[in-house]
Amino acid sequence: MIEVFAGAENIISSLGLDVEENINNIIRGNTGIEIDTSGLFFPDALPLSKVDHSRLQGIHGQKGKGEYTFIEQMFIHSIQDSLSKSNVDISSPDTLIIIATTKGNIHLLNPELRNGIDKARLFLPVMAKIIGDYFKNPNTPLIVSNACISGVVAIIYGERLIRSGKYKRIIVSGGDMISEFIVSGFQSFQSLSMNPCRPFDKKRDGLSLGEGCGTIILSSDASDFHDIEPIKVLGGAISNDANHISGPSRDGKGLLLAVENSLEIFRVSATEIDSISAHGTATVYNDEMEAKVFSSASLEKTPINSYKGYIGHTLGAAGVIESAISLKSMRMNRLFRSAGYEEHGVSKDVRIIKKTVTNEIRTCLKTASGFGGSNAAIIFSKH
Repeated sequence: MIEVFAGAENIISSLGLDVEENINNIIRGNTGIEIDTSGLFFPDALPLSKVDHSRLQGIHGQKGKGEYTFIEQMFIHSIQDSLSKSNVDISSPDTLIIIATTKGNIHLLNPELRNGIDKARLFLPVMAKIIGDYFKNPNTPLIVSNACISGVVAIIYGERLIRSGKYKRIIVSGGDMISEFIVSGFQSFQSLSMNPCRPFDKKRDGLSLGEGCGTIILSSDASDFHDIEPIKVLGGAISNDANHISGPSRDGKGLLLAVENSLEIFRVSATEIDSISAHGTATVYNDEMEAKVFSSASLEKTPINSYKGYIGHTLGAAGVIESAISLKSMRMNRLFRSAGYEEHGVSKDVRIIKKTVTNEIRTCLKTASGFGGSNAAIIFSKH
């Protein structure tokens, strides 16, 4: 059976433009969520987790604003940084790019924001082709756009394609940017907090939106990565609870199915999971639903965190960025504190991480849930 390894990660978020910057800020307990008073996205002050646009556009001579949109620049930089840590030839027909995003260049709906950019780049296949062409990849990039589980689904799909023998290497990159369209959409559901989000905390009252991009390289060859301990991608499962257009199923049966299928298919027992990177949006119903799932799956004693208190909810990028943080956590054998969590606020006695500590992490479970009742779970392992 073909094994799949993950490595050479990049993270672009409000905490930095590479993995090291992001992890160092997480260890220090820094959050990238700040109150935005610009009025560009919402009339009132609103907590947002924003990437430093000017810094990204100015790095290592990358072509900037005139030729590539901001989200395209994020994808290009993120993929370039990951490639620099590997032996992967992105121009090879054995290498495929998978793009995960919810809205891509949605800001181009506003004519005032186009700056000469063709409106056609609103369409995800057009945006993906621009990214693929930049790297001279001969394959048509695949797009995964399935609400907030897009990033996790992209990794699962990439792992399956490698196991099938169709490709030897997959570049999985997930990205989304903050726009008026996205802010107004979440505000219409009254799901945004007026304060930085607090996943699993008693005082949580909504999510904080973030933007960013993450890249993980998957390969059938563990030697593809430079001085990086490759982590095995055991695989994952996807489900849909068919419950509601936006809200998760209150009983969590859809996510539970994805978690239990992942454990069963890949022959991992609940006691072998050393950490869980939860979706943890800090909305009242999502966190409660996840707590019920982890309890039902006999994972209530497993250390759990949400990274959204550091970088906000990065939508289609979330599953890739949070998986990249989890891979680094495994290599460092450090459980990172769940930012914003102080007082237990869910009905189940699950173990939310209150303090960053050293602890051996051999196996990690990453979960995600999204609009339309979508759910996904994936398992990473050092074994």
